[in-house]
Amino acid sequence: MPLNILVITADDMGAEAPGCLGGPSWTTPHLDALGASGAVLGHAFVPIAVCQPSRAAMLSGRWPHRNGAMGFEPMDEHVELLTDVLREQGYLTGALGKLEHLQPQARLAWDFTRDRANLADGRDAAAYGSSARTFVRGAREQGRPWFLLANSHDPHRPFHGSDEEQTFYPPEVRDAFPEPSRTCPPDDEVRLPGYLPDLPEVEREYREYLSSVRRCDDTIGALLRVLEEEGLVEDTLVVFHGDHGIALPWAKASCYRPGIHVPVVLRWPGEVEPGTRIDAWTSTLDLLPTLCEAAGARVPEGVDGHSLGPLLRGEVSTWREEVVSVFHENSGGMRLEMRGLHRPDRTYVWNAWADGTPRYRAENMWGRSWAAMVEAAEGDPAMAARTDFYLRRAPEELYDTQVDPDALHDLASSPEHADDLAACRAALLRWMEDVKDPSVEQFRAHLGTTVVGA
Repeated sequence: MPLNILVITADDMGAEAPGCLGGPSWTTPHLDALGASGAVLGHAFVPIAVCQPSRAAMLSGRWPHRNGAMGFEPMDEHVELLTDVLREQGYLTGALGKLEHLQPQARLAWDFTRDRANLADGRDAAAYGSSARTFVRGAREQGRPWFLLANSHDPHRPFHGSDEEQTFYPPEVRDAFPEPSRTCPPDDEVRLPGYLPDLPEVEREYREYLSSVRRCDDTIGALLRVLEEEGLVEDTLVVFHGDHGIALPWAKASCYRPGIHVPVVLRWPGEVEPGTRIDAWTSTLDLLPTLCEAAGARVPEGVDGHSLGPLLRGEVSTWREEVVSVFHENSGGMRLEMRGLHRPDRTYVWNAWADGTPRYRAENMWGRSWAAMVEAAEGDPAMAARTDFYLRRAPEELYDTQVDPDALHDLASSPEHADDLAACRAALLRWMEDVKDPSVEQFRAHLGTTVVGA
């Protein structure tokens, strides 16, 4: 019988959080153990840093504009999905949590579901464990392999212990949330990501986020225990991935690297050696063909990813030399077309919307951090310039990520970097032409109006 498949997703967890990727040692013990028994992908990226389109890209293996879900709309009916090809192989399919962001539900046609109302708004590890146990036992009774997509709602806002959590949820909902198995106390040393300013309220909110990361890890642990207790460890391929980065400025809902760099951890019995570390640049678009290979299923026509099998088995050492990130609209429906080209030493961002009139807004500006930055800007010219830039952007940005990994210094207007800018523009244009990006004509027009490197 083919391998069972368990895919676990985290809502808004970036690569800075897990211990196995250099985050705090206490945040993700279960995820770290999973990585030790399989492979950790150190440079994995999502194609888009917002939840529903990111999940649609994984389930279709296609860029958002090629599957129809560029924002919060369902995928096109004609696009073949992972569930389609697994069902052909006899798989029983199930989904836990985030059902509202798995569209169209009728096309996905899950055999088993538990939504947020059954999972304490997607934050109760025990409820995930009991639901998974019911599902896998049902599959065993039917003698069928299974695919379970388990979607934690942590560490999505509101973060654990935040004022936002108190005001967002009614008491009867909030009281059902279990405490994380460990929280981040105020006296713990926390290293903020370098793209965030060192302000007390930013640090406080980041601690709340890390506590929510730990509660997500509790859910991972509950799901993995089901495999152990049901004797399914050697019969199940397990993949964990974040859907995009943290919901703070310069991460979620952007084309910057913190928004698209996510944890991906994979255990593939019989194929991947324990303790494998992959530093090649990979994409979550690669997950669909990888899972198809593991299941012995055909790969749908038109996918944009490639099976990671050869890379994971050590048959090849190189993969991608660059990745592209896209963004189309925020959760409120505001259109904010952006593209990012990322190489190990460069990040280039094209902001199609930034003509001086619109002001950016997104969920990453909720909560403490953005408010603290705006307040600090009143007496700090450098902070004022940074917050103003975040709201307005520039038509294009260029960063040397070898010397400026946090993308703090835009080099797009620097004559010394004109050749780099021209090379990045040309590479992004080639990609847009190759995938028939709907904004390619607008980008060509932008290149026709620029002077340096055009």
